[in-house]
Amino acid sequence: AARERMADPATEAGVEKLVDKETKDPEAKSSDTKKIYEIGDKVDGRCGDSFRLCEIISRRQIGGASEQKDGISSDLTGEFEYYVHFVDCNRRLDRWIGAEDIRAHQASSEGSKDNVGASTDSKCIPQRRTRRNKRKLQESEEGHGSISDPTLAKLEKDHEEATKVKNVDVVYIGGYEIDTWYFSPYPEECTKKKKLFICEFCLKYMRKRSTLLRHAEKCHLRHPPGNEIYRDKNISVFEVDGARNKVFCQCLCLFSKLFLDHKTLYYDVAPFLFYILCEADENGFHAVGYFSKEKSSTENNNLACILTFPPFQRKGYGKFLIEFSYELSRLEGKIGSPEKPLSDLGRLSYRSYWTRVLLRVLSEHRRPLSVKEISQMTFIKEEDIVYTLESLKMLRYWKGQKIISATPRLIEMHQQQLRSRPGRLRLDPDRLQYVPLAERN
Repeated sequence: AARERMADPATEAGVEKLVDKETKDPEAKSSDTKKIYEIGDKVDGRCGDSFRLCEIISRRQIGGASEQKDGISSDLTGEFEYYVHFVDCNRRLDRWIGAEDIRAHQASSEGSKDNVGASTDSKCIPQRRTRRNKRKLQESEEGHGSISDPTLAKLEKDHEEATKVKNVDVVYIGGYEIDTWYFSPYPEECTKKKKLFICEFCLKYMRKRSTLLRHAEKCHLRHPPGNEIYRDKNISVFEVDGARNKVFCQCLCLFSKLFLDHKTLYYDVAPFLFYILCEADENGFHAVGYFSKEKSSTENNNLACILTFPPFQRKGYGKFLIEFSYELSRLEGKIGSPEKPLSDLGRLSYRSYWTRVLLRVLSEHRRPLSVKEISQMTFIKEEDIVYTLESLKMLRYWKGQKIISATPRLIEMHQQQLRSRPGRLRLDPDRLQYVPLAERN
C-alpha cells in the first residue's frame, strides 16, 4: 500500500506561513497572468500563504521545454510557468510556480531589505537583523566549513550554475512519493516526465510505474549488497564497497544528489565505502540513510557524504550515523572529521553531536583539560572542538593560548537544554562487528 506523500519541501524545510497586511488584501494577491516575465527578474512569488521576494531562474511554456538565461524562444505566446529562487533561502526551496502565483515586487514598508533575513539553517523565516542573527549569519558565511579557496569557490559557482534547475520533481521509492530538492544528473531521457520510479532495494531508476512493478518481480535483493556489520533490534548497518558494487553505489549517489546540494561525485565510487542504515521488517532491510567515507583520506576525513532520506528525517538517524562514523574512527585509532564544507543541515547535526560529546567529557572530568586531550578522548578533530566550544562560549584566549572555561553551572545549563530535546537513537558499540580496512587481508 502506498504510504503518505511527503510534504512540500517548503513546509518540510520549515518555511513559516506568514500572512501580512499585503497578502490579506485581495488586490495585493492578484497577479497579471498575461505578463511574461524575463529570466533574472525579481518578483514576489507565493510561498505558502504569503508572497516572498524571488528571482526567476528559468521559464517554460506550459507543456513545453524550459528556457534558462540567454535561451532563445521563437514563440512567446501562451501561458508560462517560472522556476524561482526565493532570496536568502536555501536552494531546496526552488520550484516551478505559475503566473498566477507571481506579482510585481513590492518593497517592504518597513524599509529593511524586503523584510527578509538570511537563513543559516533549514528554515527560511523573515526576521530582523538582531545581534544574534548577525552572529549566526557571520558564522554561516565565514566560519566552519566556508569556502575560502578561490579555485574551490569558482568550482562551486560553476556547479551551482549548471545545476540550478531541478530536472526531477518527484521520486517514488518504497511506497513514498518524495518532492526533490536539487538537480541530479540522471540520464536526460529519464527526466522528461519529471518523475522517477526507484527500486528501494537495488536503487535502479525507471521512467514508468509499470516498469518498476515488473522489475520488483525479478529483483531478489532484499538488503544492500555487502556485509552487515551492525544490528540492534530492527536497525542494521551494511558496509558496501564502491569498487565491488559499483552500479548500486552509483545509483545511491544519483538518488542522494536529489537532496544534497554540494555532492559532485556520482560515478567515481571505487575509492569509497558506503555505510547504509536500514530498518528491517518481514519484507527485508529498507534503507533510511547512509554515509560514505574514503578508503584512504590524506586529511583523515571519517565521512564524505551523509544523508537521511526525507521520509525518515527527525528520527535521530542523522546523529546515529555521525556517532557511527566516530566509532569507526575509534576502532581505527584515527582522529577524524567530516569533509568540508558541510551543508546547512549537516552543520546543525554535527554541532549537536559535538556539543553532546564535549559536554559529557567536561562533566565527567572535573580537572582542567586541554583541547588536545579532549581530541584524543573523543577522536574529534581539534578544530571541530574549538568551533564547538566557541559556539558554547566555553573557550577564551589568554596569552595566545586556548583556555577552556567551563563552570559546572554552565555545563549543566547546556546539558539541560539537550535533555529537553527529543530522544535519540543510541549506538551500542558491543553490537558492531568491524575490522579496520588496514587490518584486512
